[in-house]
Amino acid sequence: MSEKINYANNPLHGTSLQTVVTELVDHYGYEILYAYLNINCFNKRPSIESSVKFLQKADWAREKVEAFYLYMYKNMPRASDSEFAKPPRDRIVPDGDKPRAPKELSLEDAAQRKARKAERAAERKPAPKNFARQRIAKKKAGDNPWGNF
Repeated sequence: MSEKINYANNPLHGTSLQTVVTELVDHYGYEILYAYLNINCFNKRPSIESSVKFLQKADWAREKVEAFYLYMYKNMPRASDSEFAKPPRDRIVPDGDKPRAPKELSLEDAAQRKARKAERAAERKPAPKNFARQRIAKKKAGDNPWGNF
């Protein structure tokens, strides 16, 4: 009773990570990629080989680059919420969705996006205080937070 899932419509299907990075670098360049993705492999002595090597090790960075490839470079429509929760390579793209021309990106647009992101982060309530710092402060004050251990 297994349904055969068609991943072939996903632009990442059958595409190597090196091909993805090469296409992105050729079209946008390292400076734009760093501005949008904020991954240091595109900033400090960037090369395709070193970027691919890092991205193969860091799943979070690879998924970020692959999502950028899908939604900025291939300009695919946004996935449904259930599909968006999956890694980009595992997403099922409906048959009617076809890749379009890459989005035009600029450093100014990247700066505006970062500013909006910072504003939204500032609006959220502050994170709770660090438990480790509280524990150290209590220990210095002479209180033993674990009782008689």
